[in-house]
Amino acid sequence: MSATAELLSNYQHVISELRVVMGSKGIFDVEVDDHLLYSKEQTGRHARPGEVLELFAELVGPDVPRYGA
Repeated sequence: MSATAELLSNYQHVISELRVVMGSKGIFDVEVDDHLLYSKEQTGRHARPGEVLELFAELVGPDVPRYGA
């Protein structure tokens, strides 16, 4: 499952807008409210399955449950 699909299926109740912007040279950055959540350029690797979702969960905090939980 893609990072986009994971975010929407787990946090659709708190995400009002999600944009996927393609970069050049394999850039893959995930930003939330101007906060860089994940950067392939900085890590030197693709995000592992579920990694972006877990980073988002940490960012929103434990008071925001996953959808359907």
